Amino acid sequence: MAVHRAPLVDERGLFASFPFLPGAEALIEEIAPSVGALFREPGFAPSQAGGRARVRLALEDPAGGREAPEVAQLAPDERFLSFQFARLLLSAAPGRGPIRRWAVAEAKVAGRRLERETDPVLSEVAHRLGYEFEIDGREVRLALPDYLHLATPIREADFRLARQALRGGRIRLDRERAVRLLEEAVRIALTEPVALAPATRGAIEERESEFLGEIAARMPAAAARPGAGFGRLRPERFPPCIRMMRRTLEDGENLSHSGRFALAAFLHRAGADFEGIVDAYRGAPDFDESVTRYQVEHITSRDDQKGYSPPDCATLRSHGLCAREGDPGAHDPARRRSRDPLCFEEFLRNPIQYYRIVVEGRGDRAEPGPTGPAGGASDTPSPPSTGRSTAPPR
Repeated sequence: MAVHRAPLVDERGLFASFPFLPGAEALIEEIAPSVGALFREPGFAPSQAGGRARVRLALEDPAGGREAPEVAQLAPDERFLSFQFARLLLSAAPGRGPIRRWAVAEAKVAGRRLERETDPVLSEVAHRLGYEFEIDGREVRLALPDYLHLATPIREADFRLARQALRGGRIRLDRERAVRLLEEAVRIALTEPVALAPATRGAIEERESEFLGEIAARMPAAAARPGAGFGRLRPERFPPCIRMMRRTLEDGENLSHSGRFALAAFLHRAGADFEGIVDAYRGAPDFDESVTRYQVEHITSRDDQKGYSPPDCATLRSHGLCAREGDPGAHDPARRRSRDPLCFEEFLRNPIQYYRIVVEGRGDRAEPGPTGPAGGASDTPSPPSTGRSTAPPR
């Protein structure tokens, strides 16, 4: 929990370098007379162009951590306004997918900048985001609850709690991993759109209608084409867990490592073509097409193209991926409360078995085959020799 203290660094300089920090909005009033002026007046054209460049680069390569050349050339105040312009613009865009992908990109850029900053700046940024970093040389100490909040969404094995040094209720980290945690804090802070007044939203939509259309075209979402690549499959008859995983990605949210593997393995075993499986991940905040194709190829090509079987129901329950009591994230209130009786049948052991029963009436036995995570020994199948992860991006 953050506590009040005097700033350790120059506040204006801090906001200029890290415009996502709480309170940075006050700097807008010093530079621009109003949000409307930022979007309307020709004098702010460089900041507007920089804001659009931020969004374009984020949609193309959210995990790259690169700053758009148009932004790098701006003066500090213009660079700050370009960030605010991009954030307001994405807050008016339809759906959450674009702003979540942009949040990943901005967090990566911030992480690279934080790697080069001094300890006082690192500590102040953490404090402004609500976390207290105790820095002692190369060691950073962080309260256990704060560590769990930031580390849980991170997939790298080095961040698992079992691998951490815990003493006196505080996790001890090296500086590199502390910066990675702050990167996650930035992503969390930027994930939700800014609340816009109806008049402001209307003005942005009117003046930026062309670019908002470009955002929609650059942000492919499976929800826009629910049956794409699935051929004769019946997505509406998928088991509740698979429907929940697809909805998570369609809403531009992160899906856990186990969930990403389970979804790809299920779709392949159910009969989806390769392109359809890849398309299912396009809503992920850090979707990378080349990496996703590589990983889907690995999951689907094993055992003479039969591929891995999706994890069993018991494994999905252990990973928090079971939705037999309803999908808590569903838009339909009835689906949130829906309890699927078939999922409670004793003979049901695997999501692909559910689909065979519901659609094809093929009895009560799941298909045998290599199961990867369902085997119980590890969270993922053995990766190819490149060492890259075997699940599509979160």
